[in-house]
Amino acid sequence: MNININDIKNGMTVIIDGNLCLIQEFQHVKPGKGPAFVRIKLKNLRTGSIVEQTFNTNIKITRAHIEKSKVQYLYVSGENYVFMNNETYEQIEVPRKVLGENADFIKEGIDIAIDFYEGEIIGISLPEKVEYTVVETVPAVKGNTATNAQKDAKIETGKTIKVPLFINEGEKIIVSTSDGKYAGRA
Repeated sequence: MNININDIKNGMTVIIDGNLCLIQEFQHVKPGKGPAFVRIKLKNLRTGSIVEQTFNTNIKITRAHIEKSKVQYLYVSGENYVFMNNETYEQIEVPRKVLGENADFIKEGIDIAIDFYEGEIIGISLPEKVEYTVVETVPAVKGNTATNAQKDAKIETGKTIKVPLFINEGEKIIVSTSDGKYAGRA
């Protein structure tokens, strides 16, 4: 579906020069001299590279239709993570390289959304905050009460994050999947 460049929005997926891109931000520019133009910051969804491009305001671009499937994580099979579609019960294998850093936050039974473009897996969406169990951390040192003092803690997926000193092994904590930071006790 073709749309006018003036109708774009942040988060929209488009095809530019044959590449599947996500619009991260855009700006309409009206210089004192010359015609107006649109400057767009694009993320290539296949390569992950981010570029900035400028377009005239009279062009049309192709909007890409992205399908989202709700799936549940089951297990790892070699380099692939296996998920089950919650509606069809079909199993989907996703290579670790497609998951990228998101793989560090995937635990058994977690529900996520997989983004498809014409049958190709282009990414996943994790829940904003997820509960994890702390499996390894050092005990807090008595008297170390510096403001915002933190220590390393390994969560059940194997990822190490910074947590406050009062968190102990076996405790359940909430982690923000967008930045990998401690968000509170569960």
